[in-house]
Amino acid sequence: MSEVIPILLITVCLPLWIIFHYVTKWKTSKGLSPEDEKMLSEIWESANRMEDRINTLERILDIETPNWRRGS
Repeated sequence: MSEVIPILLITVCLPLWIIFHYVTKWKTSKGLSPEDEKMLSEIWESANRMEDRINTLERILDIETPNWRRGS
């Protein structure tokens, strides 16, 4: 009977503890960290500025070289 308790601990309690431990870790790390949110915001702003620049360049090329989109 004294062998039953360690066997139960090893076969039932330990695996359950490991599973619950990692489930709670995954739940807490689901969201973005503040640093990640800041970096994502900076990338978004940079992409918007780049899009504006590309649109401006295309308008300039449309005025100066109307056939540039055809390739030649």
